[in-house]
Amino acid sequence: MEDYIIIGGGIVGLSVAHALTQQKPEANIVLLEKEEKVASHQTGHNSGVIHSGIYYTPGSLKARLAKQGNESMREFAKEHNLPLDVCGKVIVATEEKELPFLDTLYQRGIQNGLNIETLSKAELLEKEPHVQGISAIFVPSAGIIDYTAVSKKLAERLEQRNGKIENGAEVKAISEKTNEVEVETTKGSYRARYLINCAGLQSDRIAALSGYHLDVKIVPFRGEYYKLIENRRNLVQNLIYPVPNPEFPFLGVHFTRMIDGNVDVGPNAVLSFKREGYKKSDINLKDLSEVLLYKGFWKLAKPYFKEGIEEMVRSVYKKKFVESLQKLIPEVQEEDLVKGPRGVRAQALSVDGKMVDDFYIVPGKKSLHVLNAPSPAATASLEIGKEIVKRL
Repeated sequence: MEDYIIIGGGIVGLSVAHALTQQKPEANIVLLEKEEKVASHQTGHNSGVIHSGIYYTPGSLKARLAKQGNESMREFAKEHNLPLDVCGKVIVATEEKELPFLDTLYQRGIQNGLNIETLSKAELLEKEPHVQGISAIFVPSAGIIDYTAVSKKLAERLEQRNGKIENGAEVKAISEKTNEVEVETTKGSYRARYLINCAGLQSDRIAALSGYHLDVKIVPFRGEYYKLIENRRNLVQNLIYPVPNPEFPFLGVHFTRMIDGNVDVGPNAVLSFKREGYKKSDINLKDLSEVLLYKGFWKLAKPYFKEGIEEMVRSVYKKKFVESLQKLIPEVQEEDLVKGPRGVRAQALSVDGKMVDDFYIVPGKKSLHVLNAPSPAATASLEIGKEIVKRL
């Protein structure tokens, strides 16, 4: 019998395993991943940004763990010689009406203990010569990294410390008993003293298999990106973000220089018809019906109906997508963009229609369930791992 079973081979599950091997070096750990390799879903489709924690409510887990995670992720990358660039980012106001929101964001960053500065129009142009803006915040601690490479290194370290990773082990049943947890998978049965659920897009279903029918459901949102063609990458120096729309719970389309030199632009945010559906044509009737029959989804859709329609239009019409980009960089044209990567965000949604804003970790009898870990979970992952081990 193992000491711990971890379900989910994304960066959060691997970080939990990493924290366990550091704090409980004698523990026997097995990590179960239903795909044939780690980092197959949210982690492997991540934008690669190391966030700073500026967006998150002061005092929240997101704010605290993002700031700490920014530092520990950079240290981990340097220790293991992983590609890293702490390039900083600008958050840009393009209209007068955005200035109060920019100031609120600045004050929030200060409250969260960040070293940030405001930029005038001239100072902004020094950092990003092609950006159209009237004011901005510069966040020097933001950077770029390859989270798949981080995950592979975490997996390697786990196996070096006698932990086991079972790929292709999809969980089918879970039985919590008085002194142990038994997990049935497509690769056989596993027993442990304790179970940690880090299953991301499937986390609510794993909780349900454990006997916990909680007040949230995972709703998948697909983010679609374009890439700048090679000879137009010079339009972007580092990371360029808009002031977030306070009426919509996503960050808006932005420009991200990737660690490999590519520049991704986007994403939009549309409902995915499949939890792991990266193409518009991907549909899973079970996944879709669960969302459409969930009261919380319709309560969310009502106030955001206009914004939701705009996101769907941008998904279908490239011209509309480009128009949203031109608010930040007017020089961008349709012919400058080619299709880029897509990812699906696992967003926990409560019955009353509210997106769960913070990381959401729920204890069971012999288990612990991470039921909401969207962005900045990759940034904060090493610290989330430590936090979970504290709570065991």
